[in-house]
This record gives sequence, C-alpha cells and structure tokens, in this order.
Amino acid sequence: MKFNMVENGVQTDVDYGQLSISSDETKGFRPFQLMIASIVGCSSLVLTKILDKQRMEVTELTVEADAQRNPEEANRIEQLSINFFIKGPNLEQTKLEKTLKIARKNCAMVRSVEDSIDIQDTIEVLE
Repeated sequence: MKFNMVENGVQTDVDYGQLSISSDETKGFRPFQLMIASIVGCSSLVLTKILDKQRMEVTELTVEADAQRNPEEANRIEQLSINFFIKGPNLEQTKLEKTLKIARKNCAMVRSVEDSIDIQDTIEVLE
C-alpha cells in the first residue's frame, strides 16, 4: 500500500476507493477507529464464515465494541470488549460460544494484537 500526505492527514487508494486517515474525524477516519474496525470486521467475517460452514443460519448480526485506552501511554488501546448479538433459527448458545473461540483463533487482526490488547468477546442469541 502506498500512502500520501495530504493537508489534514494521509490517504491511500484501495480497490474499493480512497481511504482518508486524519486525527480530525471530519476529514477522515481516525487511526483508533480503523484499528477497532479492523479487529471487529475481521472477527465478524471469520465468525460468519464458520457459522455458514456449520450450516447455522444467521438472519442478523450486530456487534458492539468498547475500548479502554490508557492516556498515560499515548492513549494506547489496552482492552477491547467485543459483544456479538445474533439472530437465526435454532441457534444454540453453547455451540455459538465454541464457534466464537474458533473464529478468534482464525482472525488475523485479533492474532496480530492479542499480545498487546486484552480482547474479551461474548456472543448472545437474540429472539
């Protein structure tokens, strides 16, 4: 990837379009947002792929993420809670929890930061 400095941050062109990164969120995505989005996005995609292979039908998936940052260490992310809320016919909580563990082991973004960010994840079946 090639990044270019622009007036309010940096930009890169990817197949999907232009990605603008800035500390001013009116000018682009903040690096913090991209980090959380990468971890949650990867986790969600891997989870749904595994669920599909296991023939578990998902009609809705919502994810909430909450990060704890340390202002004394450059505001680094120290802890991330990822909560998956899922709907679908015949979903079993115990099987979903096992699937979530498998997904976590197969998500490149989680694996890349797991030694520096404490990631806690949960999954809940919604009626």
